[in-house]
Amino acid sequence: MEAGEVGRDQSRAGGVDQDVRVRELPGVLHAHAAEPDAAEVEVRLCGMGEQGQYLRDGRADAALTHRPFDSLAGFGTEDLLTEEQVVVLPAGHPLAARTSLSLAEVSDVPGLPMARWPNPDGSYPPGPGPEIHDQSQLAQTIALGRALAVICESARAWLWSGHVAVPLVDATQVTTVLAWPPHSRSRALAGLVRTATRL
Repeated sequence: MEAGEVGRDQSRAGGVDQDVRVRELPGVLHAHAAEPDAAEVEVRLCGMGEQGQYLRDGRADAALTHRPFDSLAGFGTEDLLTEEQVVVLPAGHPLAARTSLSLAEVSDVPGLPMARWPNPDGSYPPGPGPEIHDQSQLAQTIALGRALAVICESARAWLWSGHVAVPLVDATQVTTVLAWPPHSRSRALAGLVRTATRL
């Protein structure tokens, strides 16, 4: 689904952040493609937290966002998946042997600061942790023992032997949300939303 005017047989791209925590996306796209008269969906990757801007400026008609991290004010939404958060640590770190941890236990680990994601304006919150731009950089930084990260449980899908994910007992749940501009009257978008909410 490309940005621009949408006709009956066209569809528009959804914004998906590069650190996508949406293991269900291939299933949604496959199911949507099997629908009669389904429009082709172009998936565009964007930076962490940029989905809202893609919707506002017309680069996308729908986007996968994450509550409570992304602002959903002014958008139509459908919840797709709610999951717990985990802390991802370098393999071999003493905390990696634990079966669960609390946010307090991982907020100030000596020699292993929390990775820092950019704010919506592109600035970074203060702190000693490395500035992270994407999932690949995060994975390498953790494996090298330079940081830890608190992320959604579905991140286990991209972990390798240099990582260990430990459940957090008190972290807020994260919901993957399909969002779109409320003024949209696109049949293609409506079909995608119906498919996503049915799965």
